Amino acid sequence: MNSKPCRFGLIGYPLEHTASARYFAKKFEREGLSDYSYSLFPLMNVDEVRHLISGTPGLQGLNVTIPYKQSIIPFLDRLDPVAEEIGAVNTVAIRPSGQGFELTGYNTDAEGFRRSLRPDFHHKQGLVLGTGGSSKAVTYILRKMSLVVLKASRTLKQEGVISYQEINGDILEKYTFIVNCTPVGMFPDVYAVPDLPFSLLRPYHEVYDLIYNPVETMLLRFAREAGTKVQNGQKMLELQAELAFDIWMGARP
Repeated sequence: MNSKPCRFGLIGYPLEHTASARYFAKKFEREGLSDYSYSLFPLMNVDEVRHLISGTPGLQGLNVTIPYKQSIIPFLDRLDPVAEEIGAVNTVAIRPSGQGFELTGYNTDAEGFRRSLRPDFHHKQGLVLGTGGSSKAVTYILRKMSLVVLKASRTLKQEGVISYQEINGDILEKYTFIVNCTPVGMFPDVYAVPDLPFSLLRPYHEVYDLIYNPVETMLLRFAREAGTKVQNGQKMLELQAELAFDIWMGARP
């Protein structure tokens, strides 16, 4: 595998919402990395990933977004222990091997999320909307921080997961930190909003939406109007991207 050009990219589908390519283009320009580039690879099926890599000279790393953060795992050769514990991957390092290349999966969403939290974070219980790969990373961090976590899902029914219809005043009185880990409200469907009882939100709540496009989702708008603290996913995007780049550069073998 050639060292130049140094290519990186993002796989997922669709990719119209993402700001990753712009972020890395600015980063490479700022740091004088003229031989580095970042591309979007909208894959209809995750099983195309190894063919993509073998057909893209110089590709050294990938980010992974919806809907492939969990389904990519069987196509990898190795998993970082944190990614294995979370059960989701958003970063892949591509390294030469005797078989051509070896793929190692990492999760930088988790640490990026942790570092993005407010310095005065004080919540004891968290309500996580969604059960996908991002939800797994967020839940992992919140539990590491000793929070009690409850998940809400439109479809999945299992222990520790409730339906949106079950989110009531008693639930919201206990679970004061609410994190949207679903794509509901993401560009281009910007008027969509998770089915939350916004009238029950209070100033002691905090609503964190992992979505960063648009900057203010309808979820964050309604939460802000209810008087709660709000935060979007822009800071997390940047932090997880920097962690991914460190992995690609070999800072973490």
